[in-house]
Amino acid sequence: MLQSDQDPLISVDGRQSEAAAAIQRGVCRTFRALGHAVVTELPLANGRRADVVGLSPSGDVLIVEIKSCLVDYRTDGKWHEYLDYCDRLYFGVASDFPCEVIPEAAGLILADRYGAELVREPAEERLNAARRKAMMLNFAHAAALRLQHQLDPGCGFKS
Repeated sequence: MLQSDQDPLISVDGRQSEAAAAIQRGVCRTFRALGHAVVTELPLANGRRADVVGLSPSGDVLIVEIKSCLVDYRTDGKWHEYLDYCDRLYFGVASDFPCEVIPEAAGLILADRYGAELVREPAEERLNAARRKAMMLNFAHAAALRLQHQLDPGCGFKS
């Protein structure tokens, strides 16, 4: 049995800053208002973890990379590694972020803890069928484990 606090699909690592958490919350609220299901901190097959993964009603997979400040953006170049796992990649930033540094091909979302505004849609690169299926299974598995953890925090999970 693997305890829930040891499962990377449902645990919170606590490394996120307060600013990043506020941006993430606003992005998630807005995506849900648009009809998307969302999962945060989703581990990917390449070993990375996406800040926000959205699944649209039509099955599009969206990833949002949260950047709390310019230093965070400049010191963390792993966002390229998310492109193979989504149809569209966005950056989620606060309204005072210098948006001109965000690549033109990426989407741009301005957010605070209450909501977000989609400023720019990204270039779309459609996932192939096998990767889409793998992402949907990963998304569903993580969402189900997290729901079960909320319903029964004391239960263990099999690995």
